[in-house]
Amino acid sequence: MRAFLSIVIAICLAALTGCANPPKVDERFVAALNAPYRLDSGDTLRIMVFDQPTLSNTYTVDNAGNISMPLIGDVTARGLTPQDLQSSLTSKLSAGFLRNPSVSVQVDAYRPFFILGEVGNPGQFPYVAGLTARNAIAIGGGFTARANQTMVEISRNYNGTLVQARVPLDHPIRPGDTVQVLERWF
Repeated sequence: MRAFLSIVIAICLAALTGCANPPKVDERFVAALNAPYRLDSGDTLRIMVFDQPTLSNTYTVDNAGNISMPLIGDVTARGLTPQDLQSSLTSKLSAGFLRNPSVSVQVDAYRPFFILGEVGNPGQFPYVAGLTARNAIAIGGGFTARANQTMVEISRNYNGTLVQARVPLDHPIRPGDTVQVLERWF
């Protein structure tokens, strides 16, 4: 009986303190945070082609991961860095359309992030640079009364694979992340 009671007390204390051993963060999750920014559906790009006002415009990466430009049609953008896309566009435009094109690609607006779980207003929100989980929770209406206020679970796409990790509130958020505010036990 005494052993059973001590186990129950240990479990309760671990739940109240948030766990003696926090979960180990997947290495792919950390790699995704440190990797260069990769374009995906929902990103809006400002593409400038020097001396070509009909090609210079704002383009949105569609659900298939492409942008559609005059002269060259659909161009794959998903998974590329802005610099990679710039090189791809330069190559396609120089293949019979323009001599020595000078192309610039900048992210005009990042794809949104999502927040779910124990927040006042879950949903989709525009990404802003420097966003942390704590800021995302504030944007989502703050914690509910049942929320775990020590850590969140973040889901992130990395090289076509969904990786998840439980992280502290000051962890950076990237465009396209899903932040899940968990329910606390007590």
